[in-house]
Amino acid sequence: MFRRSQLVLTATVAGLLCAALTAPPAQATPKPPSKDPVAVGTGGAVASVDPYATEIGLQVLRRGGNAVDAAIAAAAALGVTEPYSAGIGGGGFFVFYDAATGEVETIDGRETAPALMDEDAFVENGVPIPFAEAVTSGLSVGVPGTPATWALALDRWGSITLREALRPAAQLARRGFVVDETFRQQTEANAARFADFTSTRELFLPGGEPPEVGSVLRNRDLARTYGLLGHYGVDFLYDGRLAAEIVATVIDPPVAPGATRVVRPGLMRLPDLAAYQALFREPTQVAYRGLDVFGMAPPSSGGSTVGEALNILENFDLAGLDRVQALHRYLEATALAFADRNRYVGDPAYVDVPLAELLSQAFADERACLIAPTAAPKPVPPGSPDGVYVPCAPAAAVGSGATAAGSTTHLTTWDRWGNVVAYTLTIEQTGGSGIVVPDRGFLLNNELTDFNFTPTQGTAPDPNLPEPGKRPRSSMSPTIVLDEGQPVLALGSPGGSMIITTVLQTLLNRLDFGMTLPDAVAAPRASQRNTPTVSAEPAFIAQWGPALEALGHAFTSVPEIGAVTAIERQDDAGRLLAVAEPVRRGGGDAGVVEP
Repeated sequence: MFRRSQLVLTATVAGLLCAALTAPPAQATPKPPSKDPVAVGTGGAVASVDPYATEIGLQVLRRGGNAVDAAIAAAAALGVTEPYSAGIGGGGFFVFYDAATGEVETIDGRETAPALMDEDAFVENGVPIPFAEAVTSGLSVGVPGTPATWALALDRWGSITLREALRPAAQLARRGFVVDETFRQQTEANAARFADFTSTRELFLPGGEPPEVGSVLRNRDLARTYGLLGHYGVDFLYDGRLAAEIVATVIDPPVAPGATRVVRPGLMRLPDLAAYQALFREPTQVAYRGLDVFGMAPPSSGGSTVGEALNILENFDLAGLDRVQALHRYLEATALAFADRNRYVGDPAYVDVPLAELLSQAFADERACLIAPTAAPKPVPPGSPDGVYVPCAPAAAVGSGATAAGSTTHLTTWDRWGNVVAYTLTIEQTGGSGIVVPDRGFLLNNELTDFNFTPTQGTAPDPNLPEPGKRPRSSMSPTIVLDEGQPVLALGSPGGSMIITTVLQTLLNRLDFGMTLPDAVAAPRASQRNTPTVSAEPAFIAQWGPALEALGHAFTSVPEIGAVTAIERQDDAGRLLAVAEPVRRGGGDAGVVEP
């Protein structure tokens, strides 16, 4: 059975944007918001990385909107306050539990490659172009999927219009938000490349410098863009004037006079935008400890890799093991699952992904028998998901342990009727391509750098090379957990390829190690993605490193991993526990309609 939290937790929902939602004068100076990482109550809940977005989502729920309405409104707000991680210039994956049908459904809003892109797009003179040059370019920009995702979700499950969903975020953009330390740090980290584009410099480097903590940053261009999207619909972006402006920006990025950066033009054309579609996809599903865990199918590798790792770990009584031995199995299981991810997962329209076999318990059992008392040398080879399984079958040739880095954001919503959304959206790197569409107020993504630039699997076909219209492989892992058909937990995280291990480790903390959800989210993290060393936070290394090193694991310290938001059902009376990060990425914000 699902372990209910035994903590008595209290929190209050700060009325951060009540004034903002009742149209005060545009000159009014917003107050800096507070953040509450934990909230308990009824009537619905929202958890995100940002208090403005959380409060906008809660306002939608208070006014009778459902979880989908709240998710879209909150996501639009993140495009204002978290513009380096999300926005209408990017894409994402939307997982929804429908209380009326008891079904989990998903939307694939992943960006697509333009028709002119081929497998050598990131290769010059026979060698891959430098990754940093690929990132900051028109070449890296995929056709955005976020606006199409919003329109499709609202049309299928929402109760408000796109115009209504965008209105609070447009007002937030017009009034402005208070800059915090995280936003300033992210701006400083990108300042050199932001300064090389006239449109980006004008928006995010006022006076030529990153905005000061406590100052108010307004984005009136984005407010107008949201207004036009609400009025004309998303065709304005895919087949209207904004489409032409996006294409012009990609083909001829607005490089500042005197800039010396190599900025390659992109391949996107108007027909690429006109042809874009967000897609309904069947979710992934595995059983774990008597629960049903639903995730996102390819081109995301989140659902398949989290699911395979859970199936592998189903072979072990993690709760009954010494914690070091349990963590050893967690690290080895993720290495095995990543080996299979790297070898087999790509856009299913272009690659024959053996998804059913990757998620089969029989395949996982075969892989689990490879976990020894000590760590295997990394990278480990992929398995053979061929439907014929025997204990400890010989493994295939070693594949690449290459992983992707990036920045993303995640939000979780739950309404009074029991509908649930786990939504992960992104523009890829922190700051995306670095290119703001002039006078439109949003950054373009660099998602096409998620493709492998050259084959990484030796003689085997590489599933993630660029092709016309193809969707690059992603690690986004929005996840919903059901217990006997009822939702009990929803979660997700940003963090590039470490999203997968972040979601998995949070699940293990909650389901196997008996932690409360706040503790499961706050616990120190480690990420093994089939690489020679484990990326881990300093607190994890300090606590578990020596014992795991004795088993053969090696560690590389990274400042932080992921930024989870999650909501858990506490009881059948509708009490919810909403949780966001207390510290990572500056801390998130969780709120409930009725504390």
